[in-house]
Amino acid sequence: MTAHPSAGGRLIGPLLGRLILALPLLSFLLCLGGAPLFDVDEGAFSEATREMFERGDFLFTYLNGAPRFDKPIFIYWLQSLGYLVFGASEWAFRLPSALAAIVWSYATWHFARERFGRDAALIALAVASTALGPFAIGRAATADALLNCLLALTLFDVWRHLESGARAPLLRAFFWMGLGALTKGPVALVVPGAVSLLYCASRGEWARWARMVFNPLGLVLLVVIVAPWYLHAYARHGQDFIDGFIMRHNVQRFSGSLEGHGGSAFYYVLAVPLLLLPWSGLFFGALGRIKGAFKDPLLRFLWLWFAFVLGFFSLSGTKLPHYVLYGCTPLFVLIGLQAQSLRRAWPQLLAPMLLFVLFPLLPNLFDALARSTLGDGFYRAQLGRALEVADTRYIALTVGGLVAWGLFVLFPRVTPIAKLTATAALQAALLAGVVVPYAGELAQGPVKAAGLKARELGESVVFWRFTTAPSFSVYRQAVTVKADPQPGQLALTRTDRLPADASVDMVFRQGGVALVRLKP
Repeated sequence: MTAHPSAGGRLIGPLLGRLILALPLLSFLLCLGGAPLFDVDEGAFSEATREMFERGDFLFTYLNGAPRFDKPIFIYWLQSLGYLVFGASEWAFRLPSALAAIVWSYATWHFARERFGRDAALIALAVASTALGPFAIGRAATADALLNCLLALTLFDVWRHLESGARAPLLRAFFWMGLGALTKGPVALVVPGAVSLLYCASRGEWARWARMVFNPLGLVLLVVIVAPWYLHAYARHGQDFIDGFIMRHNVQRFSGSLEGHGGSAFYYVLAVPLLLLPWSGLFFGALGRIKGAFKDPLLRFLWLWFAFVLGFFSLSGTKLPHYVLYGCTPLFVLIGLQAQSLRRAWPQLLAPMLLFVLFPLLPNLFDALARSTLGDGFYRAQLGRALEVADTRYIALTVGGLVAWGLFVLFPRVTPIAKLTATAALQAALLAGVVVPYAGELAQGPVKAAGLKARELGESVVFWRFTTAPSFSVYRQAVTVKADPQPGQLALTRTDRLPADASVDMVFRQGGVALVRLKP
């Protein structure tokens, strides 16, 4: 095991340490089902899982009756277990991500504790479970938390192998990579392969890298895990699978801007500090020490891990904030180290203070946007309910949270690290218990209500000029296709796209969503 002079210390007392150890459970399980499913991604993953039961087919996914080539099968299998136990609920569909995020957090803590001591590990755990980025994906019914967990387990074991030469961690790394490739495809192989290559190349250990990557037993293990499903998918769909999954959702996603998700080369330079809130200040502190850090083998490995992901996805044509999270796990550890030199809390608290001030102002800001001419008419209509949905409880809790936070951080006997940790915990609690449910009801409440209404009616429904609401099918508990409605048939549409001369009966209307019946 590599010795590090920064290991040890006792900056965190026993009580604060126990509270930090409970943070992953708070962040990822509190009010997990408190918001409707968010479209498009949560709705699409959840509906594809639901349709596996409807079709009796657990080897491939369909979305509203059409083959879904976006992602491999593993996350759907895990969501199926949640669905089997809890039914078609937000909690069930999100539970695999929450559990993956919890494992991801504690794995980071365990790795850091072995090498940098108790205090650094506890802060790394706090960052992993409360920073804005991991918090968001750890509560989403998508594949991203699971992939991040598997990437972290892979590269932690890659380092354990590099550190000791032991075979067991290397074989575990191949195992995690296999599950990652079943979760989101080639990226689960590219990131560990490239990071280990960069590290070994920086030390002139090319042969060592080759022996590691081409380990015969590891490759057999990888093939045994990955090949059966991919071969089945190809045998079943042939060129459509190649075109849909390999070409469109991997090659084209990198080479061009897919589904309008583009951005400049500096997209992730700006995204990383936001994803790390409220810990961004410590990230900048760690960044200032990067030159000296490269003298330490493990610190070099961690920085190369982050640097590769940042560089690789900055070159990608398609850019989404959560892509760079594949390289943020090492930052959790590096921030844990940096926190041990924290002397003043206020520079670190300015950005989260703005968030706490923003929370009670959101209803008025959303209402102002709804009254403006900015953006899409549908979303303005959804935001039109901002003041109606923001009840007394929302205002009381967000204002109360701001006041409580202010009083706590002003208390002189509280250590800087305790102030920052409490800020992170309160941020997570307010987001999970108050802000996200409010935003979810505003953005997705009308779709959910329309879906439940359609389920109650039990009639045929089509999407009419509305293609971005797969969660409607989840709540309706039936496949919904895109088509022009027939006389007497129900249709889900957007109020801003409902033809002025359409002869319809309004069955349900809320926000920008309408469930209508076409008159004969």
